[in-house]
Amino acid sequence: MQVPKHKSNRKYGFNMTPMIDVVFLLIIFFLVSSHLARQESQMELDLPTASSGQEDLDLETPRLTINVKSDGSLWLAGRPIAQEQLQQKFVEARSREGENIEVRIRGSRTAPYSTVEPVMLACTGAKIWNVSYAVYRESSQ
Repeated sequence: MQVPKHKSNRKYGFNMTPMIDVVFLLIIFFLVSSHLARQESQMELDLPTASSGQEDLDLETPRLTINVKSDGSLWLAGRPIAQEQLQQKFVEARSREGENIEVRIRGSRTAPYSTVEPVMLACTGAKIWNVSYAVYRESSQ
């Protein structure tokens, strides 16, 4: 039996290409999702003012933000939503996120109450009791 005289200079290692691809996809996903989350709280609305408004310090509680425009249209996650779909969306979010989910209502000061009331009734129907309203703090002059 003859022994081969040449040695293989091949080095073995891990192929990092798939891991880099996955990391880039995760980065893109989180950038896009954070942009959408910021977009729903930055929708241009003329919010009401209140003297008892408090700064939001709790960033850990899961939250759904409903925007009520002055024309009465409802927006959830950057998309228009019908009043009939609200309770179903709230029930799904409550089952996914847990009982401590918060619903924040961002209503225009010129929106009629008849468009805000179905949001509150849908929260009650979905057994969500943590409801807050986005307001501007009154400036003391």
